[in-house]
Amino acid sequence: MKEKVMNLCFNIKGQTAIVTGASSGLGVTFAETLAELGVNVVIAARRYEKLIEVADNISKKFNVEVLPIKTDVSREDEVLKMVKAALERFGSLEILVNNAGVASLSPSVDISFEEWKKVIDINLTGVFLCARAAAREMLKKRYGKIINIASIYGAVGDVFPTAPYYASKGAVINLTRALAVEWAPYNINVNAIAPGFFPSEMTQPVFQDEKITNYILSRTPLRRIGDPIDLKAALVYLASPASNYVTGQTIFVDGGWTAL
Repeated sequence: MKEKVMNLCFNIKGQTAIVTGASSGLGVTFAETLAELGVNVVIAARRYEKLIEVADNISKKFNVEVLPIKTDVSREDEVLKMVKAALERFGSLEILVNNAGVASLSPSVDISFEEWKKVIDINLTGVFLCARAAAREMLKKRYGKIINIASIYGAVGDVFPTAPYYASKGAVINLTRALAVEWAPYNINVNAIAPGFFPSEMTQPVFQDEKITNYILSRTPLRRIGDPIDLKAALVYLASPASNYVTGQTIFVDGGWTAL
C-alpha cells in the first residue's frame, strides 16, 4: 500500500519537461533527474553545441528522448519557438524548470547599464517569458508544474558586489508568488527552489579562491558546499503530484545559510 501511494505521489513518467539553462551545471542535474524518472526532456540554452552533447549523454544514460533547443530566454520569439518545438515533438507540456541565469560581479557604481540589463533580462524577464509561454499550454489541460530557480541571494544580501543578481533573484521569488496566485484556479503550481552554493560554471571562480570558500563554509551551518544530489529531491517534489497542495513557495536548499 505504501509503495502504491509513493508511486502515485511521485510518478511523472511519460510527462514532458522543459529545462532552461541546461547546457551545464545545475541545469544538467535537473534534466538528468527528470530523465531518470522517465520524463521526456527538452533542454534549452544559448550554447547549442553543448546542448547536443548533454542531450546525447542523458539519452544514452537513461534511455529517454532528450530534445535540445537553442534558446535565449530573454527573447520572446525564441521562447515561443522552444515551447512550440516541445509540443510538436512530445504533444504536451507538464513541467517547466526555469533555470537559466547569469551573474555580474561588479561594484554598483561601476557596472554598466548594459550589464545590469543583461542580468535582469535573463534572470527575471526570461523567467516570466518562459513561465507565460508554458502556462498558456498548461491552462488548456488545467495542470502544470512551474519551478523557478531563485537563490539565497533572493532573500539576503552579502559582501559580493553583484546587485543585479540580488535584485533579479528577489524579484523571481515574488514573481513566483504572484503567478502562483494568478494561475491557481487553473491547477498550475508555481514554486521556486533557492539554492545556496553549489559547484557550477558560475561558481567555479569562487571556489578557486580559498578565502572565499572558507567564508562560504563559515556562513553555512552544515559546513559544506552543496552537492547536486541535494537538489534532486526538491525538484522531484515540486515537479510531481506530491506537491499538488503547495504553490507560491520557495524551498531554500542552502545548508542553513538563510537560517542565520
